[in-house]
Amino acid sequence: MSDGVQAAGASLDYYLIFATPDDRDRGAPPLGILVEEFVLCDDHTAAGIDSVEWSSATGAWGDSSATSRDIRTDALLRSRVIAVSRHDAGDAYQACGGGEPPPETEIRTLFRERQPLPAAAPLDLGATGSRFYRVLFAGELGGGGLANVRSALRLEPIDDPLARVIGAATATAADHTFTWELRRIGPGIAWCLDMTVRLGTGPESAIGALLHHHRQAIRGRA
Repeated sequence: MSDGVQAAGASLDYYLIFATPDDRDRGAPPLGILVEEFVLCDDHTAAGIDSVEWSSATGAWGDSSATSRDIRTDALLRSRVIAVSRHDAGDAYQACGGGEPPPETEIRTLFRERQPLPAAAPLDLGATGSRFYRVLFAGELGGGGLANVRSALRLEPIDDPLARVIGAATATAADHTFTWELRRIGPGIAWCLDMTVRLGTGPESAIGALLHHHRQAIRGRA
């Protein structure tokens, strides 16, 4: 796009929101469904989040900017939310009386208010021809979630006496070399995925594809 901002493009993210953490854990019907899409700059950094929320009480789609913001800042709300696939979100939508879930092209037309994210270009490491990206994740992974993420990201253990860096991995794609680390930011506060890209001659779209893959891997296994 001419303004250098574009939707992530691969798929939307779906979350089921329950009345209590117990309802979430026992699979009770959700109160609503939150749908999000990251909006990216041309350099693959996130500029904002588009979202919309469906309520099982009203059967209608409505504004979700507060919910989208709060699941990243409110630990109690996060305990009532679970990330799901589009298929599982569709099953919940039908079970709550919503009928056939709308296609993603239609859901995107319901986005009304964009939640802006702090804009910052990836760190340019200068003469090395490398870039540095950081992806933040709120909350705690837990033992099972951490094991799942380690496997999904193919992390090798790192000897870190303070256990801040959980593991690292390296791969090459489209002539770029990627190195990533999973790092803890304070106990129970947040995690981050740090990725360094040594640029090659291939298309830069490979950078966005790997960032998207890693973000979805953590989202789906945490």
